[in-house]
Amino acid sequence: MTTGTGSAISVRGVSKQYGSGVRGVHALQPTDLEIANGEIFGLLGQNGAGKTTLVKILLDIVRPTTGETSILGKSSRHTQARSSVGYLPEDHRFPEYRTAAGMMDFYAALSGSPKHERRVRSGELLEQVGLADAGKKKIRGFSKGMKQRLGLAQALVHDPQVIFLDEPTDGVDPKGRAEIREVLTGLKRQGKTIFLNSHLLSEVEQVCDRVGILHRGTLVRCGATSELTRSEGMFSLTTQPEPDEATVAAVRELVVEVNVTGTELEVQIAREDDIDGVVDLLRSRGIGLRALSKKRLTLEQVFLQVIDEKVEGKS
Repeated sequence: MTTGTGSAISVRGVSKQYGSGVRGVHALQPTDLEIANGEIFGLLGQNGAGKTTLVKILLDIVRPTTGETSILGKSSRHTQARSSVGYLPEDHRFPEYRTAAGMMDFYAALSGSPKHERRVRSGELLEQVGLADAGKKKIRGFSKGMKQRLGLAQALVHDPQVIFLDEPTDGVDPKGRAEIREVLTGLKRQGKTIFLNSHLLSEVEQVCDRVGILHRGTLVRCGATSELTRSEGMFSLTTQPEPDEATVAAVRELVVEVNVTGTELEVQIAREDDIDGVVDLLRSRGIGLRALSKKRLTLEQVFLQVIDEKVEGKS
């Protein structure tokens, strides 16, 4: 593990046990994690895997059994470290008698923003999350998606450097999710660090630089999203015309496995340059190649594979 120097978030040997003895529950096994400045990091896991426990330890809501955490080089136990943190909890609740603008002003005041800046800042954030026309409306009339957007705006009200988001797109429609992704990538461009918990793996895959997978309190996989979703030796080919049975049989002799659906061929090869032989074979039989690409796994496929391996005790 690298040191915490230069890291936005550092977790060293952190564990959490609730209770003691045979009835004690190990919510989090000893965990090491470093998240760089300006990185969007996604934490994945089934319900009860320990994701929320880790976030609460980083925010000093829960104290660890062992280990240390730091934010921007300061112990996360210190108030000074958390002053640069924004947080959107899962299943948050806002006072529904307030308007969106009034609630934003309230949270901005709590963060210490000067009164003359609060209205401008709040208005900018409501516009940023797509609620510019809802500022004067009571929160009680908001949909779940609108409340999620408002929660995101609240987390950004004091211009934090590190942002923790727990299920930020829960209940948000596809258009809203796309808009929130734009907000997150915009924050990254500003150099903000984002720690994201989400069950929507397709969303995580689109926005996160790195992801970690927790299983029963243990960080079982962690790495760049592009690396985790890479499928070794898998290629997808689109042909014109559709290959006949004899051609498919000839391709099968060159590869480990081949699956054909119309003009789409998916092949698994033993060596990277074996794909050249497949292309040459197709062309020699008068079959043109319209597309060729390395096949990637989805993050959901990677996640399910990792969990299945752990459940079956393969690794």
